[in-house]
Amino acid sequence: MIPAVLLLSSLLTPQGGPNSISTGPAEIPLQTGMWRAWLDCRGGELPFQLELQKDPLRAWIINGEERIAMPRVEVTEGELVIGIDYYDSKISAKIEDDGKRLSGEWYKRRGAEREVRMTFSAVAGKAPRFPVEATSEGAAKISGRWAVQFEGDEYPAVGIFRGESDGSAAGTFLTALGDYRFLAGRVDGNKMRLSCFDGAHAFRFDAELDAEGKMQGQFWSSKGRPQAWTAELDAKASLENPYELTSWQGGEIGSFTYPDLDGRPRRLDDPDFAGKARLIVVFGSWCPNCKDETEYLVELDKKYRARGLSILGLAFELTGDLDRDRAQVRGYAEHHGVEYPILVAGISDKAAATKAFPALDRVRSYPTTIFMDAKGEVRAVHTGFSGPATGEEHARLRAKFEAEIEAILAGS
Repeated sequence: MIPAVLLLSSLLTPQGGPNSISTGPAEIPLQTGMWRAWLDCRGGELPFQLELQKDPLRAWIINGEERIAMPRVEVTEGELVIGIDYYDSKISAKIEDDGKRLSGEWYKRRGAEREVRMTFSAVAGKAPRFPVEATSEGAAKISGRWAVQFEGDEYPAVGIFRGESDGSAAGTFLTALGDYRFLAGRVDGNKMRLSCFDGAHAFRFDAELDAEGKMQGQFWSSKGRPQAWTAELDAKASLENPYELTSWQGGEIGSFTYPDLDGRPRRLDDPDFAGKARLIVVFGSWCPNCKDETEYLVELDKKYRARGLSILGLAFELTGDLDRDRAQVRGYAEHHGVEYPILVAGISDKAAATKAFPALDRVRSYPTTIFMDAKGEVRAVHTGFSGPATGEEHARLRAKFEAEIEAILAGS
């Protein structure tokens, strides 16, 4: 089959839309279909799959079962730009080798004066996420639930991995503060390699099984130094109870005032935020676990609003520049179809967030979800979020959240 090639000067998609294209005077070929892409981290290549399509030009980042549609794709003067604007993130790459290679960088804002830049590369065509290094005999050995300890972490974690007969592997890590989302890779002999790139975070996990069947591993996040981790197969491995990690300190919620997305100061006891059942959600637009919860909150809002559920987001953002942070949260809300109100409560630093919202004993995790009844009494505080990548854990979380909401609505 002849590979599809996109001649970008021939496309007349209007500029400025969600999948807009800017073209130069010369024809720029760009092969469509699947690409093997990677970032250069200290542990080597951090790979992921990229798919490009035409008419109009579109792009998806793929990690195992997850396909993430990119909100903005442009080509200008021989450069492809993939904008993940709701994360303040983008990939910029020169189109090379007759449209079969991309070379550039990934940029992500981390704070007012902090950013990460990593070298980005991609080659057109289907290829294994990680190069095949050996037989896949060890794939079955990694399947199951593992008790995990990351070096320096306060709480234990849980690994859920699945190895296939062809050597492919998938899974995730659950932690007390959230999960590592959709990881994909392979197993070669006793070596496992997994990775994930979602536009906000870039993760690579390497591990080897020792003679006793235990894992010794290294974890790289973006450009950081490796973090050691160990794991032992344990079908009963569990996390700290997410309803017991963070406590409500009390106080009048009317004493907390933050600007809304129009810049107007709003108190938490504003009548517009009242309801028979209330969820107050501490989150950040930069946070993939928060993205997972936001998509669920949009579902809950549609399901329960008519029965009296009120949802209020408290955004803790990266820069502290109110105008910039408001614009970032507004774009995030529009992207996810959020119709419930959001206030910009402060910056993402957890110590600063705790000072800004001292109703909690400590802001430990983004997101943190507070369940409150119509009288202003807090029924539960849930730390973190187990997203769709966690499978059964996510299903249990949804069932528990909705049971809490039903109980408050019923007045019990």
